[in-house]
Amino acid sequence: MMNTLQILFSISMAAWLITEILYKNMLKSGKEDKKDKDKSTLNILWMAIPFSIAASVSTSYMTQFPITEDTWILYLGEAFIWIGIIFRFIIIKSLGKYFTVDVTIKENHQIKKEGFYKYLRHPSYSFSLLTSLGLGLYLNNWLSLILAFLPPFFAFLYRIKIEEQALMEQFGDEYLEYRKKTKKLIPFIY
Repeated sequence: MMNTLQILFSISMAAWLITEILYKNMLKSGKEDKKDKDKSTLNILWMAIPFSIAASVSTSYMTQFPITEDTWILYLGEAFIWIGIIFRFIIIKSLGKYFTVDVTIKENHQIKKEGFYKYLRHPSYSFSLLTSLGLGLYLNNWLSLILAFLPPFFAFLYRIKIEEQALMEQFGDEYLEYRKKTKKLIPFIY
């Protein structure tokens, strides 16, 4: 059973890498978009996430700080990785032309307020972070968990700050009202 889980983990990591590379290369802003808003957040994310993956995996081989002795954590971690990848894809697809990997205001841009966006302002980031959390849990090492989660978390917090400034400039009171009714990353909590 462990061999199957290791294969599934390898497939999930490849799927995560491939989808993120595809998003980065296919979902950039166009020439006509207002794209001076990003303030290097895309570059910061592309440094933070690969660093966190490499550091957490390396740390899991070099240190022994198990979260638990039970194997359920491996399954939970793997489930979080797949849920994160799949739901991030669904959310990106639901945003359609308004999703870009760089902070951009598109022509005729609208604030999406339905689906996951009814509860969260940044569900794509939430599910990306769930994938990172899953990696840390799968590695079953407290240090790996910290390294898998915190660098992307702080990078996304910076990006959210920049993105919300751009949305406030564009939509003003409409976005302010939307912010009052939703959470950033975790429904009903944060």
